[in-house]
Amino acid sequence: MRCYRLEKGGHLDGIVPREEPMPTPKPTDILVRVHAVSLNRRDALILHERYPLPSAPDVIPISDGAGEVVAVGAEVTRFQVGDRIVGGYWPRWHDGRLRPELLDQPGCTLDGMLTEYALLDQQWAVHVPGHLSWAEAATLPCAGVTAWNSIVGGEPLRPGQTVLTLGTGSVSLFALQFAKMLGCRVISTTSSKIKAGRLKALGADHVINYIDTPEWGQAVRELTEGRGADLIVETNGPATIEQSVRAAALYGQIVLLAVSAPTSRSHIEISGEAYGSTLATIRRIFAGNRADHEAMNQAISAHHLRPVIDRVFGFAETHDAFTYYLGSKPFGKVIIRID
Repeated sequence: MRCYRLEKGGHLDGIVPREEPMPTPKPTDILVRVHAVSLNRRDALILHERYPLPSAPDVIPISDGAGEVVAVGAEVTRFQVGDRIVGGYWPRWHDGRLRPELLDQPGCTLDGMLTEYALLDQQWAVHVPGHLSWAEAATLPCAGVTAWNSIVGGEPLRPGQTVLTLGTGSVSLFALQFAKMLGCRVISTTSSKIKAGRLKALGADHVINYIDTPEWGQAVRELTEGRGADLIVETNGPATIEQSVRAAALYGQIVLLAVSAPTSRSHIEISGEAYGSTLATIRRIFAGNRADHEAMNQAISAHHLRPVIDRVFGFAETHDAFTYYLGSKPFGKVIIRID
């Protein structure tokens, strides 16, 4: 089989193509013919040796991939040959809270999905919503589950409440879609007029240009008649956290996903004036567990939601896919198709 391995971090040349023997399922394993993978920011951080978890030597990269089960071990009960699956972002975290002994991730501490055939324990995968293509299914484990838990994982949102999303990263786009699915009003930010139009086409009720309106927290309050946003999906911290707090409703929720950014600021600063004016709750999440993923898939199936894809590359174009992802600001997911 063909695969890629991360022989040495720090640069793209460290991701090296290989020809390897086909893996054989052990009793509880499933063998998956991978059809598509999607890139996430964590894949770039692992490549550049900046991810919190140290990666295993010579690991197969990329956490998110979708494929077809082509063989099963003798004790497998959750899947059968022909099933369409995606691997889990935290494969050992099935339910409840994340614990230290569950801190394994494909493409990091475990072999990932940038391979023609992946061997997974049956507990490490979930079924794919039937209406999704392979490329669409491959977007779900990291960005999809993160956005889902951002929207539904805290105090329940009610139809008509306001959700604020920042930028046009894949988590923000998923969050916009899930919030609209729940009947919420969505305000989004971007610096691009073209992307503003695409955000509105995706369902955003209002779009604020954060370059033209640097005090966008006040603009959010004006659009909500002084109330503020009930939930803010904060993907751009720490630089944006002050404005997010200023945009929050009195008892709003701020879901903090990123705590570092490519700037000189490495710590979070919230002025006393901003935080003293709200009773907002700041909540941290790190994607989610298998039960969260399965609940999200049920909602995606019921509403026939389709993830946003920016561009698809071939398997032999893996370096081009990484280069594009790292050097551009895609609107939606970057996919590598494995034919």
